[in-house]
Amino acid sequence: MKRREFSKSIALLGLGAQAGLAGNLRNNQESQESFYEEPAKKLPIRKFDVVVAGGGTGGIFAAMAAARQGAKTILIENKGYCGGIAVEGGTAIHSFYNLYTAFENCTKRKVVQGIPSEFMDRLTEMGGATGYPEMETGRDYDAVCTAIDTEMYKLLAFRMLIEAGVFIAVNTLLAGAIVKNGRLNGVITESRSGREAVMATSFIDSTGYGDLCAHAGAEYTVPNDYDSCNSFGLANASIDDYYEFLKANDALGQICRGPRSGEPNKFVRMGAEELNIPGLSDEVEKIGMSMVTTTVRDNYLMYIKCNYKVPGSVINRDDMAQAEVEVRNRMAKGAELLQKYIPGFEKAFIARTSPSMVIRRGRQIVCDYDISHEDVIDGQHHDDDTFVYGFHDFAPKYQIKDGGTYGIPYRALCVKGVENLYAIGMMITSDHRAHMSTRNTVSCMGQGQAAGTAAAMCARKKIGSRDLKYADLREKLEKGSVYFES
Repeated sequence: MKRREFSKSIALLGLGAQAGLAGNLRNNQESQESFYEEPAKKLPIRKFDVVVAGGGTGGIFAAMAAARQGAKTILIENKGYCGGIAVEGGTAIHSFYNLYTAFENCTKRKVVQGIPSEFMDRLTEMGGATGYPEMETGRDYDAVCTAIDTEMYKLLAFRMLIEAGVFIAVNTLLAGAIVKNGRLNGVITESRSGREAVMATSFIDSTGYGDLCAHAGAEYTVPNDYDSCNSFGLANASIDDYYEFLKANDALGQICRGPRSGEPNKFVRMGAEELNIPGLSDEVEKIGMSMVTTTVRDNYLMYIKCNYKVPGSVINRDDMAQAEVEVRNRMAKGAELLQKYIPGFEKAFIARTSPSMVIRRGRQIVCDYDISHEDVIDGQHHDDDTFVYGFHDFAPKYQIKDGGTYGIPYRALCVKGVENLYAIGMMITSDHRAHMSTRNTVSCMGQGQAAGTAAAMCARKKIGSRDLKYADLREKLEKGSVYFES
């Protein structure tokens, strides 16, 4: 090895001291050139009782719940709207009901109620959701189909947040955390108004990626155990034509009828069971396109997804940048395939896309309790349940016992090692099989109401999350119309 190459390799290994004074000087110079030290800066301070980071599927319900308890609440969201994966990555909203259709003599129960149910009822009244029509086929997967209009969902989220008195900070990036002795004192935000310090008593991470938990020093892993996706809306495309196409090719799968464009008993969910069409099937598989879609509008398919397993890490900027390009190419290809093969779709075009890649899991945050696969499928309830849930995205392979429910315990939302921080949504639960239930949209909504209520109570009492008496929390949740089975 040449002397210059040897010195460089030693420096790269962090062993510059062994290469003599010249090596030290070179290493120091490289360190100085590789980093920039920001000068100290005094930041303006805002004060709140509760900070909710992330205005996604669970975050809006956390913020509404906290504000309804009288807490001065701020919701921080880096996009210009709220709604998260519910308006970006799904097809149907899963699921307010237990899986009563898959079991004989099973009692039908609306198991997620409270603020999420209030929201969906209002959205349905606006014409922006189907409500809860029962599935005609695919009944061992989900009992009902709740399809939504993405734009009306975003609008209603804003309206209900404002009604609750939430301070809405959209177009605002969560840039850091202020932590002392294992307790969060505040967060750093950045927007076009500049950097600010937001101080509070209680905090909720609903970012999906676990950004606040990471800033706060919480333990986490990055499993990267799911495909990511982007979804698009396809205009000039009738779900009725899609039905005829699947029927003609003996490929009909999930079907549901409900209100569409103001008329009852119309197709609102349609999916292919098995697609065996020369020239199409292989291409669909290559781009990871799901052949299940939903809509609440005539001549428009609200959701079509293209999936992609991100090489590297979903929290790595460069890996995700490459994935963004790949998936947008896949969506364009998907639209071309649908135009080519489905009669009536010849003039279809992409009318909506999600603004960025949609993940199913970013950081998995270590909490006080880790919900297991057995907890879910055995229908386990706990002495600190915050709500119950009955849907599993691996159904019919995995189903909650006897079409019942399991409980999400309070401990499963409390971030380990941080006194006043809750994690909700796709960040909890390490077991992939259990996570295939806990991460679903309506579960995230329920977690939001539970954490928001708890955070407000802790802020009012000026106590840590583990000092809150469960009996007091249960009473508040029941008053908030949360449904329990134990």
